[in-house]
Amino acid sequence: MLTYLLLGVAPVGLWYVFIRPVIYFERMGVKQLRPWPILGNLYVIVFRISNICDFIKYAYDSFSKSRYEGVYQFNRPVLILNNPELIKELTTKDFDHFTDHKAFNNPEADPLWSNNLFSLKGLKQMRATLNGSFTISKMKHMFALINETAQNFSRHFMKKEENLIQLERKDIFTRIHISVDIKFTLLLLPLFFKYVPPDKVKFKQARYLRNDDISSQTLLSFFAGFETVSTAFCHGAHELAMNKDVQDKLREEIRETDKLNNGKLTYDALLKMKYMDMVFCEILRKWPPVFSMDRVCTKPYTIEPKYPDEKPVHLKVGDVFWFPMFGLYRDPKYFPKPEVFDPERFSDENRDQITPYSYIPFGVGPRNCIGSRFAILESKALIYNLLLNFEIVPTKKTANPLKFSQGSFQNTVEGGFWLGLKHIKQ
Repeated sequence: MLTYLLLGVAPVGLWYVFIRPVIYFERMGVKQLRPWPILGNLYVIVFRISNICDFIKYAYDSFSKSRYEGVYQFNRPVLILNNPELIKELTTKDFDHFTDHKAFNNPEADPLWSNNLFSLKGLKQMRATLNGSFTISKMKHMFALINETAQNFSRHFMKKEENLIQLERKDIFTRIHISVDIKFTLLLLPLFFKYVPPDKVKFKQARYLRNDDISSQTLLSFFAGFETVSTAFCHGAHELAMNKDVQDKLREEIRETDKLNNGKLTYDALLKMKYMDMVFCEILRKWPPVFSMDRVCTKPYTIEPKYPDEKPVHLKVGDVFWFPMFGLYRDPKYFPKPEVFDPERFSDENRDQITPYSYIPFGVGPRNCIGSRFAILESKALIYNLLLNFEIVPTKKTANPLKFSQGSFQNTVEGGFWLGLKHIKQ
């Protein structure tokens, strides 16, 4: 009798444990990709069938005509927002329902990482405190150090006698990013210490800034752009090498700026460079360093139906959604011929034609990237000093087109980022 009972209960238990979690969206009436039990839709990465960027694009393309869709991060359901207007609604208009990022760790087990700005729950005093580090005046003050580091980087290779210098971009650009971040972190520390009396500090909101808080934010300032900025520049250098016309046009603007400023690049001069900005925006469009971003539902919310095939989607506290930048940026509906590297998309004449919220390289809403100004300055200064003295060219090791590494949760490429630097005779 017990055997028959177990045989009857076992299938129900197996269904409840393995099947029910991955038909969550199906039960809600939301279109979803076909998942595997336990692994969800990430089985394509676990078994090295795909890369996270290609997966995001595949998921987006599968339901690009729908405003949203469902996927599974292992057994956890994740709603993907495919519609720019819906992204605006949930991240800006109704932001108070989605104030947090998904937690990746236990705050008690790892308080150092859990206290940083990215991981903190809700908008708290910490962001207001950090905002003071990224004002225009602070960036102008920091720019001298950024540009000095970029100049030293260029001078290092100018000393080499070989006409063609072959290098692996990821390794080199990671090093220069570390150098800039160390200097920025050292400048950031005094901002905190001015709030710290002998024991602790008390904010107006009766919140205390502890030593762990200070450590968490300085750690974040060092690592936040470690992967993103260096990876973006690796892809950008590849595009400049493969699109000589774009590189030559940008170099001409750089030379004109250098001449107007008597060889001394300034913060204001760099920001006035229109084609530089167009090139940088297109780099982030074609190769977004952050392939998707998340938000967590902090108050119950309902996405009301807009089309006949939609039903109300009731989000509860703890539910997660992504906005898939890598999918949006490769959608010809928003960016014609998305595989083509074309800075003219961001010219004064064409920029207004871009659908709002279809291009959000630094996030969107009150929790957008606080360090975007710093990342932009760092990248542009490096491009400026490099192209002033070198031509970036492909070598025998340069892969074209770039192919993402299978099974990776980062947008790394197979074979590495190889290029050549060719001296320009002044």
